Amino acid sequence: MATNITCPDSWNDWRNWIVDPSGEFYYGWLQVMIFPILYNWVIIICRACFYAIEENFLAAWLTLDYISDLFYMADMAVRGRTGFLDQGILVHEVSRLKTHYVFSRSFLLDLVSVLPTDLLYLRLGVHTPLVRLNRLLRTRRLSEALDRMETRTAYPNTFRIAKLMLYIFVLIHWNACFYFALSHYVGFGSDRWVYPNISRPEFASMQRQYFHCFWFSAQIFTTVGDTPLPRREEEYLFMIADLLIAVLVFASIVGNVGNVITSLRSRDNVFFPNHELVKSYLGSRRISKDLRNRVNGWYQHLHINKKITRENEILQQLPDSLRTDIAVSVHLPTLSKVTIFQNCEKSLLEELVLKLTPQVYSPGEYVCKKGDVGHEMYIIREGKLAVVADDGVTQYAVLGESQFFGEISILNLKGNKSGNRRTANIRSIGHSDLFSLSKEDLTATLNEFPAAKRHLEEKGRQILTKMGMLDETAGDGSQEEPVESKVEQLEQNLDTLRTKLARLMMELESSVLKMETRVEQLELQTEGWGGIVAEGGEEVEEEDLGKELSPKLKIQEEQRQPLAPVPFHSLMPTQP
Repeated sequence: MATNITCPDSWNDWRNWIVDPSGEFYYGWLQVMIFPILYNWVIIICRACFYAIEENFLAAWLTLDYISDLFYMADMAVRGRTGFLDQGILVHEVSRLKTHYVFSRSFLLDLVSVLPTDLLYLRLGVHTPLVRLNRLLRTRRLSEALDRMETRTAYPNTFRIAKLMLYIFVLIHWNACFYFALSHYVGFGSDRWVYPNISRPEFASMQRQYFHCFWFSAQIFTTVGDTPLPRREEEYLFMIADLLIAVLVFASIVGNVGNVITSLRSRDNVFFPNHELVKSYLGSRRISKDLRNRVNGWYQHLHINKKITRENEILQQLPDSLRTDIAVSVHLPTLSKVTIFQNCEKSLLEELVLKLTPQVYSPGEYVCKKGDVGHEMYIIREGKLAVVADDGVTQYAVLGESQFFGEISILNLKGNKSGNRRTANIRSIGHSDLFSLSKEDLTATLNEFPAAKRHLEEKGRQILTKMGMLDETAGDGSQEEPVESKVEQLEQNLDTLRTKLARLMMELESSVLKMETRVEQLELQTEGWGGIVAEGGEEVEEEDLGKELSPKLKIQEEQRQPLAPVPFHSLMPTQP
């Protein structure tokens, strides 16, 4: 598969080899292509303008030129085998991949970028590197590589600044080359604006030529320092163009840095609650200084220790499967240490981790107090909490990592004398990180896992028994359960009666139709009778026959009468 690309071992493997555009090989290849593309962008213009650099290192430049060309051609081979999605499925057919690449716009640019324009050396001479300007058409590949790196790096804002500085360096480099070429055209040392006369030893070296021109261009673009005033029309045009570009460069720098700062603030606002809004509110309401210090200390603890309390909002845009996997990888080690969940199914843990809400408590802050209505249970992720008396000083016990509390008030245990009230005071000793699980979420989850529900309820009863707050006589709920069962039985009986009534009505309609059909057949049979011979051979008249048959027809007519409706309430069962 493309995501696990290995080096093909045989010719058949090479023929069927494809590249997944989202795989590691493709990402690594893009990083490799950065170097030949940047090489052409930097060196071609430098060799064309700085003649000493071109002449002194010609063999090295020609070698690097043709190495970069080999990378360009290899890149075309890779792109010809790079898969694409067709209706969401990665295409693996090599013929389709090649056809897709050949008929794309990228193929035309890639083909032009590797045309053998070096053959013009035979006519123009080997010291004309501008014939290789077509190599700059591979710039889109550089942009793709940098964009991929930005999406994968762990520091995207730093990478954006570095990418901006790279673009500015290339721009200043090109401008420095143009400045040196213009100085050569006007005449070195002809005035103060151009490059000094290279016949002077201090300005003759290649390093001095390049660094002086680069420094001069950087001064223009950054508008820092005093540059000599131009003297000629060519110099004025060059300065006007540079100043216009400098405005764009300055605006680009300010805009990109502003975007980085904005993204940092937006990230903090997503990760952490907005401290500035809360401080403004506290100041407008004249909250006491002690309470304001507590709020500020809580915020400082979140930022210093990178405590994120809005995980569900951050991961909300991800699919459910990815959110579950992330939550399991982050919270499963803590959840698996909780005693009541150690022997539970993995599906139960996956359901619970999506419903856990992180909470952070400051030193001395009460998580819950005795007598409060309980709406959630808590699992300790980090820190220590004390079970204290009503005076807030006496400690009965200390709870640590992976322990839980608050489940008694949200389990609705039968016989709990405290109802859904908290049975103890829990206070944070230091900074404590907890997970809260609401009553509704816990009930909905435990209904799907009866074994875990029974285990949790049994542990709750044991705790209540030790505290003497469990009423054994009310454990079965003998007064409530019969009423519920009666209501359910009545509903079942009502459904059964409705079904029987519908069946009886259908049978009644069917019987009436059959009776009408038989009567019509008898009428048709008796219409053609003129007389009937009696048993003694005598002819019986129609009137006598009618008199003889009339009682039978009368009985049938009575049977055809519609049935009287049966009252519905008579079908209902009597009240128990």
